[in-house]
Amino acid sequence: MEDHRPWPWPAPVDDRGAWHLSVAFPMPDLDLAATIGGSRSVGATRGLAVLFVYPWTGAPGLENPAGWDDIAGAHGSTPEAEGFRDLHSWYAARAITVFGLSGQDSAYQRAFSDRLGLPYPLLSDRDLVFADAANLPRFEAGGATYLKRLTAVLWNGRVVTRFYPVHPPDRHAEEVKCWLEREMRL
Repeated sequence: MEDHRPWPWPAPVDDRGAWHLSVAFPMPDLDLAATIGGSRSVGATRGLAVLFVYPWTGAPGLENPAGWDDIAGAHGSTPEAEGFRDLHSWYAARAITVFGLSGQDSAYQRAFSDRLGLPYPLLSDRDLVFADAANLPRFEAGGATYLKRLTAVLWNGRVVTRFYPVHPPDRHAEEVKCWLEREMRL
């Protein structure tokens, strides 16, 4: 039975921060460190891909950044990543590449990926080079900059559609799957 409790943290509003990521927008062709080793370029990815951008993941014993609980859309990276993990066989059966991307360094992401058993790569944009090139929306917390949560469905590195704001993140992988089934007949 599905859990339909309401998401306990504030919902983000559409501030139009991803409005420019419209159909055919080319994602930057930049090599980013990947948790599966080596590097990957979102912009050079051939075929269908899903890129979900998330702000930050915690770790056991690590406190959230100052004010995190009050920032709309900040919470939910772990359940969002788990959603894509749990549906990964559906995406893989349709040859859809899944990437997660954040500003965290690759070693931190690798530990997170190992803890959750993620079958897809997380990409590190630690210096926000990709975020700058794609003009991705951000927010500040505890003196640091974080990427706002968004997802882009891509074909050959170009945007087919985007989801922004993403809410609730714990059901987002299913939302993307339903969109792909309905709109792309997958």
